[in-house]
Amino acid sequence: MANLEVEIVAADHFVWSGAATLVKGFTSEGEIGILPGHTPMLAVLAPGLLEIAPVDGSRFLVEVDGGFFSVDSNRVVIVADNAQLKDSATSGAGIR
Repeated sequence: MANLEVEIVAADHFVWSGAATLVKGFTSEGEIGILPGHTPMLAVLAPGLLEIAPVDGSRFLVEVDGGFFSVDSNRVVIVADNAQLKDSATSGAGIR
């Protein structure tokens, strides 16, 4: 089964990157869930919480203040104005 390669960055710092099975968040059009194989898209990210389900470890939340959300070829890139991990992300993920 394919996974998503996820990268989350804020305007002034790296937040998280790693393999995940699900990314959920809010765009200007409403809530969205991304699974492997999702159609390519680019959307405006609304302020709120992202939920990430990493391949290894427990789901965690990232609080974002808006930005952009892009999906292409099982790669999800989130560029947020500001972003902060809400829960401890687990091993197997790159956290700085």
